[in-house]
Amino acid sequence: MVDKKQLEEVYKQNLENDIINAISEIKGIDLRKAFDIYYSSKLAEQISNGSYGIENMDAKYLAEDLIENEPDIFE
Repeated sequence: MVDKKQLEEVYKQNLENDIINAISEIKGIDLRKAFDIYYSSKLAEQISNGSYGIENMDAKYLAEDLIENEPDIFE
């Protein structure tokens, strides 16, 4: 049986994938660039740390929030 910790880790990985896909679609950039942008963001750190329960939010909302609040990483 899968324990809670493993399940949370899989959920975070899927959330990160969904965020990267959303960034790619919204900004019209390739997945590799979206991947690099996401992993250089504060959002990635917050999700990794489980800060503020942010890992329970919608991926598209988080992608839009990242684009709005961290515009400098898209340059």
